Amino acid sequence: MSEVTHCTTKPQDRISLSQKLIYGLGGLVNNLLGAAVGCMAIVLNLGLGMNPALVGTLMALPRLTDALTDPIMGYISDNTRSRFGRRKPYIFFGAIFSGIIFAMMWQLRPGQSETFYFWYFLIVSIIFYLAYTVYATPWVALGYEMTPDYHERTRVMGFSNWIGQFAWVIAPWFWKIMENDTWFANSVEGARGLAIIVGTFVAIVGIMPAIFCKERFGSKADTNRKAVVKIDGLGKNIAKFFKGFAITLKSKPFLKLCTSTFLVFNGFMLVSAFSSYVIIYYVFGGDSPAGATYMGLFGTVSSISTFCVIPFITWVSTKIGKRRAFIFSTTVSIFGYAMKWFCYNPAHPNMLLIPAPFIAFGLGGLFTLMGAMMADVCDVDEVETGERREGMYGSIYWWMVKLGMALAFAISGHLLNATGFKVELGGEQTVRTLLLLRVFDISVPMITSLIAVITICTFKVTEEKALEVRKILEARRGCA
Repeated sequence: MSEVTHCTTKPQDRISLSQKLIYGLGGLVNNLLGAAVGCMAIVLNLGLGMNPALVGTLMALPRLTDALTDPIMGYISDNTRSRFGRRKPYIFFGAIFSGIIFAMMWQLRPGQSETFYFWYFLIVSIIFYLAYTVYATPWVALGYEMTPDYHERTRVMGFSNWIGQFAWVIAPWFWKIMENDTWFANSVEGARGLAIIVGTFVAIVGIMPAIFCKERFGSKADTNRKAVVKIDGLGKNIAKFFKGFAITLKSKPFLKLCTSTFLVFNGFMLVSAFSSYVIIYYVFGGDSPAGATYMGLFGTVSSISTFCVIPFITWVSTKIGKRRAFIFSTTVSIFGYAMKWFCYNPAHPNMLLIPAPFIAFGLGGLFTLMGAMMADVCDVDEVETGERREGMYGSIYWWMVKLGMALAFAISGHLLNATGFKVELGGEQTVRTLLLLRVFDISVPMITSLIAVITICTFKVTEEKALEVRKILEARRGCA
């Protein structure tokens, strides 16, 4: 666990505030797309009457396609050579198409069959996630390569994560917006209108990193070069893809980061909807408008807390190292989850806001530190293989996250059915149902986060190791 070597960031390794801001706007778009899908999915159940298990399946199936599309997109981005860069063309067009297709995905109207809703949403969401992959995979890879400095990487990721948290301030209020009788006739109409607003924002803001951010690798000034992707022949590209894929999966530090992220994030996602049900049906006895207000308040307090956590964890990381900072932040979040048991109190509903600042340490520390640690792993890979594969590493990493989300959504619907929850009972849910809702909501993320802490304890790419790797790479490139 020793982290004894500390370095000072050189002026040439620092990323300007404007570059961090613009890259962070990409994080806002990335988070907003993910958050919006999860927060708006409740309308499929409560607005259109779809079975929770079927909704969970709808959330899960499109993400399974990422098992193939994410690594392919990572390989394409890594091997693109153009005067526009190897990341930026995909970020630009991916943002535009993601916004358009997201808006289309929610254009559902009451009165259709459950089968119609299922197939329409499934087909359009598969197309949406393809566009989302074209945007997100190169955007993530761009962040890994922006600076070679150990601590500046954490600052870049912290800044991006900080700006991205605005999505989590806004998204918890989506149900309240969709339910607003002044603006919309019903929640289904609200979903249609809200989706257009979100899609427009994504298309406009999402292209900004492609226009203004700088790339360190892969740009070609030769304006006569018309090919955007290196043409090596189909057979050679397929062989290189599988070789790179295999090398990536053999990296033990990389697998530890994937495992820890999978556990922390998807432990949270598995029961994320349960908090809504607990608040509405346990704390407020089925009063949906009151529950929606407190859902928004809880999400807002969590996000505001995360705004404070991210710079704090970034600072802590420069003092004790990324690994120890992750262990600290995740342990604090475990304490926060445990507090929920005592703070879900119908007599004092304001108490449910108390655990939020502690829980914020989990995701706030996770995506600040993991991205910075992943950049260090990419350097280790270059030392060992002579190639840069930020796209491949980033794509597989986020595929693991999305695979976990797919499993979480698929399981969550069945888990909700297992509690005995029935929409038609309203505020008259059984005592057993309300108990199981709370047990699942609290215990699942506690257990997964604890396993993640144990896993990351053996992560060996420390600051000292990262400095050694950088010296080797600079000597090899003939630069300082």
